[in-house]
Amino acid sequence: MTDSESLLPVLCGIFGRTIKRADCQTKPLRGGTLGDVRLVWGTADGIPCKAVWKRQKRWERPGDPGSWRREYDLYQDFGAYFTPGFRPPQCYLSSLREGESELWLEYLEGVSGEALGIEMLELAALELGRFQGRIAACHPDLKLPLSDRGFLAREFAQWHRQTYSRNFLLSGSCCLPPFLKEMLRTGEIVLTGGKSFEYGYLRSPGCGLPQHLRHMLTDTDDRADSIFGALAPLPAVLCHRDFWHENIIYSGVGIGLIDWDTAGWGFPGEDMASLIADGMDPGRFEENCRRLIPAYLTGLSEYAGYIDVPFPEELHIVDQILIKFGYRMLQAYMFAESAEDKARAAGALEKIYELGRSR
Repeated sequence: MTDSESLLPVLCGIFGRTIKRADCQTKPLRGGTLGDVRLVWGTADGIPCKAVWKRQKRWERPGDPGSWRREYDLYQDFGAYFTPGFRPPQCYLSSLREGESELWLEYLEGVSGEALGIEMLELAALELGRFQGRIAACHPDLKLPLSDRGFLAREFAQWHRQTYSRNFLLSGSCCLPPFLKEMLRTGEIVLTGGKSFEYGYLRSPGCGLPQHLRHMLTDTDDRADSIFGALAPLPAVLCHRDFWHENIIYSGVGIGLIDWDTAGWGFPGEDMASLIADGMDPGRFEENCRRLIPAYLTGLSEYAGYIDVPFPEELHIVDQILIKFGYRMLQAYMFAESAEDKARAAGALEKIYELGRSR
């Protein structure tokens, strides 16, 4: 992957001229069991260079055929819809072989993760709104092979399907923490037929969440059809679907956004739910809602004259936070072994409860 022969075409693309010699090193970045992501840096004809090499093997996200090549597909036809203020890394070279995609990408540098201040996040929300507004205005003409708007509903439905039997959960083959196995054995946790372990835990006598938080989650289950019914009239937009602060890079002049391998058509507000709550300190939820949602809606509104459908309201976004993260936060609470970790997970749900009550 990093021998001179394979690097030279990439370096020619980076510099826009013929490169005769490369001397580079690599180190792993984020990846996974089916993906390999590496930083490649060194010199090309004596000039410093840096790029990201990303290889993705074939896999299929449940309900999302072709997910393994999602980022490759996006780079083929979508460049015209990005701007300097909101863009992915430049793609220097891409290839698709049987069962594997490969991308050579620009290495974006800037402020990211927890270092992003509220003003930077506001800019990210504003530019996301503008980007999705442009997409909504021309969506009927776009034919990209991306996942459809049913993705969010399918993702939510996974929490409502049985994955493991009681016998397996109690067996030595299952890595469930011993304290949860004991709760299941003694009847403190009762499985609900055909439903996930988390679904049953929420409704069991051993669930220690305060009653109002349990009700918030069960009420979301009961209202799911109504929630998705309210989202259905909203315009279709391109969602990043992993729009959290670790994937956002503020360069000083605009927003760079990495890891587009879950991108697909979705609802306005879907990415905002991630920006507000995913991986965030719960103490930031309220300020995030108060400042980021108006910025996002401002960006969307710039295209209101081109779109003959309603835009989301703030409550739509709070509902999407519950749809996307409610059960994940419950899972964090359920698996927490210390009182401190349980309090932290419950505190995140409490903040979402307060957001819903204030709107």
